[in-house]
Amino acid sequence: MSSKSESKLAGQYFDAAIGLLQRVRDEESGNIAEAGALLADAAAAGGRLFAFGAGHSSLAAQDVVYRAGGLALMNLMAVPGVVGVDVMPATLGSALERVDGLAGAVLDSSPARPGDVLVIVSLSGRNSLPVEMAMNARALGLKVIGVTSVAYATETRSRHVSGSFLKDHCDVVVDSKIAVGDAELSLDGVDAPFGPASSVVTNALMQAMVAAAVEQLAARGVQPPLLRSGNVDGGHDWNGRVFQEYGERIFYRH
Repeated sequence: MSSKSESKLAGQYFDAAIGLLQRVRDEESGNIAEAGALLADAAAAGGRLFAFGAGHSSLAAQDVVYRAGGLALMNLMAVPGVVGVDVMPATLGSALERVDGLAGAVLDSSPARPGDVLVIVSLSGRNSLPVEMAMNARALGLKVIGVTSVAYATETRSRHVSGSFLKDHCDVVVDSKIAVGDAELSLDGVDAPFGPASSVVTNALMQAMVAAAVEQLAARGVQPPLLRSGNVDGGHDWNGRVFQEYGERIFYRH
């Protein structure tokens, strides 16, 4: 195969991802705006913002924390052993998602308080950890935004004792539209489907919610506490001023 040849499957993957992005743009616009309003409400009222995800869903949560162009108030709600695939063996992270009581312990020791907002990212929304995280967060007085594939709630069974899914315990649900199994491609002779698109779509949904929150804050005459890139002139000084002004609501620097 020459360097100038094209991959048919690579092109199909891009087409699938673009199609999903167009779907969430068109079909979830109202929920994205509602989620942005919750974020803006908390930011304007002196509250704090948190994001949580387990395994690969954690990538989308991390993508809105401490980054150029992001809201400085967004903090990661980290659960030991489930943030990405850094735990060894990696399969332990999947097992921890099914452990009862872990979410409550994390929330009880976190700085979250009533009026704050927690965004929970879980593709399936069926495991104990995201379900309990949502249930406990709302019991503590937090607003909960769930970013999940609603299809799992009708095509799979919950692993939580209640039989419920993440979507059942949220103030706002944003549906990623990802099909059960998270694999967009197949090929004759290859025994399993491949080409997951959940990270592409969910990261875009998270950034769209932040954009909606910024829009809402600006409409209210509130200057959004945004971070600049440290790789542009003046970026570090800008961020230093933001950290100084909002330090009591930013926990990734402690």
